[in-house]
Amino acid sequence: MKFPIAYSLEQIASIIQSEFVGDADFQVLGMNEIHVVESGDIVFVDHPKYYDKALKSKATTILINKKVDCPEGKALLISEDPFRDFNKLTAFFKPFKKTSHSISSTAKIGKDTVIQPNTFIGNEVVIGDNCRIHSNVSIYDHCVIGNNVTIHAGTVLGSDAFYYKNRPEGFDKLVSGGRVVIEDHVDIGALCTLDRGVTGDTRVKKGTKIDNQVHVGHDTVIGEKCLIASQTGIAGCVIIEDEVTLWGQVGVISAITIGKKAVVLAQSGVSKSLEGNAVYFGSPAEEAREKMKQMAWIKQIPNIIKK
Repeated sequence: MKFPIAYSLEQIASIIQSEFVGDADFQVLGMNEIHVVESGDIVFVDHPKYYDKALKSKATTILINKKVDCPEGKALLISEDPFRDFNKLTAFFKPFKKTSHSISSTAKIGKDTVIQPNTFIGNEVVIGDNCRIHSNVSIYDHCVIGNNVTIHAGTVLGSDAFYYKNRPEGFDKLVSGGRVVIEDHVDIGALCTLDRGVTGDTRVKKGTKIDNQVHVGHDTVIGEKCLIASQTGIAGCVIIEDEVTLWGQVGVISAITIGKKAVVLAQSGVSKSLEGNAVYFGSPAEEAREKMKQMAWIKQIPNIIKK
């Protein structure tokens, strides 16, 4: 998430009432999670296991719960609770804004786009030309949809990330301030859910086709000309490269990459990154022919025991 203007370190510290280490005029341009940070961004870290990763990341401002040596060219925000204060910043820069209309007055809708009845389109949504949005679709604030896109009934774009911190009093939600971005010539089936990024974008690239009842988690990027069949569940922060096929009921764990032109057969469970240009099957998913050989041997176990 990029801020509308550059803020100073001192201004950011005043929003969350924290100490800071660095020049008061040090520029802060945005905020992001560790996997998508860029120079100028704030990243938060609240566990010693990840201090080093955060301090060495591209982020130039680190929101941290311990006083440490500040890397050269960077700044620190010292907080008792970085998770809480990251939420404060998200709420400050991307506050929830209600609307009393089914199509917000701030939404921009392109030429020859058809919006069927009972569809909700939120604040600052952008929809391109020649799209068809069917009934009962919900498109949350700040989503971006390209040209020649079809979205079928009951689909939700921009719901919150499934991201919680376990506290003694219960689960504390990480506030979502990102977007869903749908590029040109994408089709999305009925009753799909695409969660928005926490601070970045959940993105579906040009020409991809998604079947009914598919879930796509926060900050996931699906490449060009992919095919995603029904009842597939994709967790957050996944990278699916171009021309990948995921058949029905595939489950994909978070923060992995599926390589270009990979095919994952139905009911497979993807628990680690997969190379491209191969066919996979099973749970955990492995090269399909090898997995089927293993299954054939397993069937022989009763006969082996009998002998």
